[in-house]
Amino acid sequence: MYSLDPGYRIPAIQRGLSPAESLMTKLTAGAGSAVLASLLLAPPPVWTFGAVGAAAAVLNLSPGPRSLGRWAAVGYRRLTERTAPASMTVPSGAVMAWALYPHHGTMQDAHRRVQFHDAFSRALTFAGNQARSAGIQVHVTHHAVVGDHTDHTQTISVYVPKGLVGQPARVLETLRGEFGALGVLSEVEPDPVPAVIDRGPGWVGLDGGRYAATARIAAWPDEADGDLMPRLLLGQDTERSLAVLYRPLPAAQSRRSARWQEAASEAFTTDKIKAESQATASDSRRGALVAGATLVDIDAYLTVWADTPEDITEARWQTSLLADRHRLRLDWLPGQQHRAHVMTTPHGAVTRKGGIL
Repeated sequence: MYSLDPGYRIPAIQRGLSPAESLMTKLTAGAGSAVLASLLLAPPPVWTFGAVGAAAAVLNLSPGPRSLGRWAAVGYRRLTERTAPASMTVPSGAVMAWALYPHHGTMQDAHRRVQFHDAFSRALTFAGNQARSAGIQVHVTHHAVVGDHTDHTQTISVYVPKGLVGQPARVLETLRGEFGALGVLSEVEPDPVPAVIDRGPGWVGLDGGRYAATARIAAWPDEADGDLMPRLLLGQDTERSLAVLYRPLPAAQSRRSARWQEAASEAFTTDKIKAESQATASDSRRGALVAGATLVDIDAYLTVWADTPEDITEARWQTSLLADRHRLRLDWLPGQQHRAHVMTTPHGAVTRKGGIL
């Protein structure tokens, strides 16, 4: 669960689109198709080409980590929503959280770490296949609090939306058994989400007196080998929180998604080297699907903590340097810090896709 590159999983929002952007993309594609079809009958007005081109530019041109449309959505949200909405943390279905303490030395030993990841992947495969459509979410957090000694706390939260599964309690209890094999598991009640009382450039001040800065992990190295957790969190002097939100897809939806990904890469990729790399990834993904695995959308977030605004700025800078050394790309989510810190708490399990653009 600490590996963001297990070979067949696909990232969610950082490489995909929010539901609103997906709808805009479909509308743009439909308008473009209509314009091309109308060329067979009569020349369309000149302004239609400009409208379709402008819409395509808004969706695809990306100054920085987002498209123009996403920057506009972030700016609008910053003006209208000054805190995290209740829908981000109030579940509309069944949710359960546990504290997990893996057996000592699991993350440091390469062989035991691989077994740990395989067991967690089997649990995700089971969760994804419990419904005809995707919706079950598994959220993993790890907090490293630095004091006289570094205190590590890890939680696993499972969220089953209302109406997705007939008996969600059966799914939760089965997953409890799956996760119980990974280490010592105990049910916990998450603390309330701290309210934002102060804001700065790239950070927020919380009502508990702490300051937080949160980034989405937008890219990770191919050579991570599943050891992102010990490389990023263990043995550091800065308090950090890492969270990964998994959305496993059902087997049928995974096969359809893999088929469309492969068709799109073959149809629209003109760079031969890039096409070959995508074909290699497609082969490994297909092998995993044949072996019974499912595709999983992933969102990963990293939060740094400090006691003063000056310290949080310095901690953010040091984290950026650490990310560069480990070939991670961080998106510090300007304009969304008021809700981004929620993603590294157990309450992030109920966050809808598109909750953070």
